[in-house]
Amino acid sequence: MRTLIFLLLSFLTSTLALAGVKIEHWIAPSGAKVYFVETRVVPILDVQLDFAAGGAFVPAGKSGLAGLTQGLLETGAGDLDEEHIAGRLVDIGARLGGGADSDRASVSLRTLSDKSQREAALDLLRTVLSAPTFPQSVLERERGRTIASIREAETRPDAIAAKRFAAAIYPGHPYGVSPTVESVGAITREDLVAFHRQHYGAKGAVVSIIGDVSRAEAEAIAQRLTEALPAGGGDLVPPAVTLPVRETIKIAHPAAQSHIHIGLPAIRRSDPDYFPLLVGNYTLGGGGFVSRLMKEVREKRGYAYSVYSYFAPRKLEGPFEIGLQTKREQVPEALKVVDEVLTEYVAKGPTAKELAAAKKNLVDGFALRMDSNAKLLGYLSTIGFYELPLTYLDDFPAKVKAVTAQQVKAAFARHVKAENLVTVIVATD
Repeated sequence: MRTLIFLLLSFLTSTLALAGVKIEHWIAPSGAKVYFVETRVVPILDVQLDFAAGGAFVPAGKSGLAGLTQGLLETGAGDLDEEHIAGRLVDIGARLGGGADSDRASVSLRTLSDKSQREAALDLLRTVLSAPTFPQSVLERERGRTIASIREAETRPDAIAAKRFAAAIYPGHPYGVSPTVESVGAITREDLVAFHRQHYGAKGAVVSIIGDVSRAEAEAIAQRLTEALPAGGGDLVPPAVTLPVRETIKIAHPAAQSHIHIGLPAIRRSDPDYFPLLVGNYTLGGGGFVSRLMKEVREKRGYAYSVYSYFAPRKLEGPFEIGLQTKREQVPEALKVVDEVLTEYVAKGPTAKELAAAKKNLVDGFALRMDSNAKLLGYLSTIGFYELPLTYLDDFPAKVKAVTAQQVKAAFARHVKAENLVTVIVATD
């Protein structure tokens, strides 16, 4: 019954009105940064803690450590083993989640806000965060699964292309390092304990809270979850990014379709060019069938079923990427068209009609991208971790509407330079 009620209430959060979201921010006594939105629409509480504990902070030769550390948090903590933790979550109708990327590791909790269930869920989250045991048997199991997954991925052209592309655009940088059989095999329980102690500290924690609690209750929750964390953490930043030199890398593979990635490190999440690039990319390759790349590569010439472009901002310069698949024999022609489209767009920017369409889509679709507590939690944690303005959500429509064609052109010229573009082709003649 609790599960059914929980699922029903989760569904009902889609009715939440998000206009004029009020984000409150403070520093907890533990040193953690806290971001809070109070909403009484449904009796649910969502909490997420983010740490500078992503792949960019892993020691050399231990790639995969960030993901394993985050993934093993709920497999043993305090005096609870994996089964007991899972059982408690079922009993109280709560859910733990999270993940790790290049910049950060996240742990999230969704629970009913009823005091008894909320308190039990928060107690469990506190234990998982502050007292993980990283059981050796679980590490061996998950390490084996990870290695098996890596070996399977090494046979797939899409995975090979993505891995090689990251390495090529981030030479010698942690952003370009992917887990290998050797690096994962070298990870020990002592590595997990040390990484947790160093990176899961209160001073580096960002706590995002949204739901059916008061400001006073949120303050108590944030302090309760972070006061027992390790003393490590702080403002950690990955090493500086060096732009690559333009090159084309071809990798043999028997696949009938060639997998192509083109791009370079481009933009930090805090860069003032974020909005011009966001708006501009919609026209270039982010707008589906209305984008220039789709029209020229697919509709006019049939070189690919899908072609796209995107910017993925990070703490430091995240990638700009164009991706497509095409028949092996069509690679030269497809690349020529992509290069022509990109070159013209960087030189001239969008037309007035394209710019208006991009703005309308981004503004009209924004509400749908945060029409629930869970989605809003994602924005709240991003605002906190990347230190964006508290008014970011309210400002978004106006920021998008204010972008000019000249700003788009200038931003692309600054961030997408031909001399730094890397092309990776897997399965080509």
